[in-house]
Amino acid sequence: MSAYDDLMAHQRETEALSAVMGRLGWDQETMMPRGAAPQRGEEMAALEGVLHARRTDARIGEWLSNAQAPDEAGKAQLRLITMSYERAQKVPADLAQALAKLTSASQGIWAEARENEDVAAFLPTLKEVVALKREEGAALAAGGDVYDAMLQDYEPGASAESLSDMFAALRPRLTALREQVMATEQPADLDFDFDEGKQMKLTRKLAKTFGYDMSHGRVDKAVHPFSSGSGQDVRITTRTSARDPFNCIYSTIHEVGHACYEQGISDAYLLTPVGGGVSMGVHESQSRIYENQLGRSRAFCGYLYGQMRDVFGDFGVADEDTFYRTVNKLRQGFIRTEADEVQYNLHVLLRFDLERALIAGDLAVDDLEAAWNDRFKADFGFAVDKPSNGVLQDVHWSVGLFGYFATYSLGNVYAGCLNEAMRSDLPNLDEALAQGDPSSATEWLNEALQRHGGLREPRATIAHACSGIEPSEGPLLAYLEAKFGRIAG
Repeated sequence: MSAYDDLMAHQRETEALSAVMGRLGWDQETMMPRGAAPQRGEEMAALEGVLHARRTDARIGEWLSNAQAPDEAGKAQLRLITMSYERAQKVPADLAQALAKLTSASQGIWAEARENEDVAAFLPTLKEVVALKREEGAALAAGGDVYDAMLQDYEPGASAESLSDMFAALRPRLTALREQVMATEQPADLDFDFDEGKQMKLTRKLAKTFGYDMSHGRVDKAVHPFSSGSGQDVRITTRTSARDPFNCIYSTIHEVGHACYEQGISDAYLLTPVGGGVSMGVHESQSRIYENQLGRSRAFCGYLYGQMRDVFGDFGVADEDTFYRTVNKLRQGFIRTEADEVQYNLHVLLRFDLERALIAGDLAVDDLEAAWNDRFKADFGFAVDKPSNGVLQDVHWSVGLFGYFATYSLGNVYAGCLNEAMRSDLPNLDEALAQGDPSSATEWLNEALQRHGGLREPRATIAHACSGIEPSEGPLLAYLEAKFGRIAG
């Protein structure tokens, strides 16, 4: 066997073990009994130790030195393995294991603190997480910017400076658009009890409608919806609310976007670095375009209105136009995952700025809740009422995902670019969506982006799908201003 073949054989086993690690995480969020958390932490730490040893195996360096890529995909494999190897070597094994053990336990502590509205119960653990993540970030940065080093785990090639410039361009126009729309009369909230069993039945049907392959996946309930897995085993979760069926419907469509990306990657890349989503920003572009540009479009909302009447009967919305405005209603709200398209990015920008300050040491963990509440009041105009609607609402910091939040807004930007290109290629898309058929759009996305996995770097992935046009915030802002300008009249 050649050096390249030996390297890829080693890598396939590493990817398989990593998939097992991911399945443990899925189980922890969905099925695991709460009392198993301490043992699960030990299990995760042990497996992380095995994975770290494999990722830092000295033979990888030798194989990389001698490997000859057989084709374009091979070059991408070597690029991604090199990046992973160099990063893994910088993080000591005991630190990697300590982080795995701590963040596994921290997740349960966060969930209990959130349930009890008790920030103080979580802060000591969060201090430990922040301290270890700073240590890891410093090792990765090797004298450079620590936060930029953290970003590379989620969006290779991104920098806090470039993201800050993009977000600075988004903020004023989003704020102005929010004021314009909120000045008009908004449709009434739904006033109906939606059976949660029927919600799950409808949401599974919608998952299939958007192309999710249930023979290689499943839909379960969790506190925080997520997608997990790749290749032939890709699972999603959602949540239900008797008074808000859109929470379940659009959380599901969102996670289906993630899942279809993973399911849609070429089988030739299975259990290899190229066989997964190239970055979290690109991943988020898929979930957001499924959820928003497709799922919340006027055309698809007409179809969804009929489906909901079939399932729930008359739920108090008179016609399709009112339903569309209700789905896209702007409202005062605390929860990022439930935010409308106009205000969603403002939630992300808040988190981006706060976590940068935490990692830099400019904000103490003990002051985080007050800083969150002050910033939220300044950005949204009303006060946080309880911790589960504020600093405790997201799982990310409890599991050490610093650098992740920015990719949500980056994904929205990418989705705006993809939507512009897709609509140019599919002028009759709305006619199909009105019939409940998004297949032309999902097939376009698969051909242009999903099937290639990690073949190209993140920005190049989007540019390739958009016929060479480099991504920018312009298409997203144009889409939002046109859509909500029409809704506002």
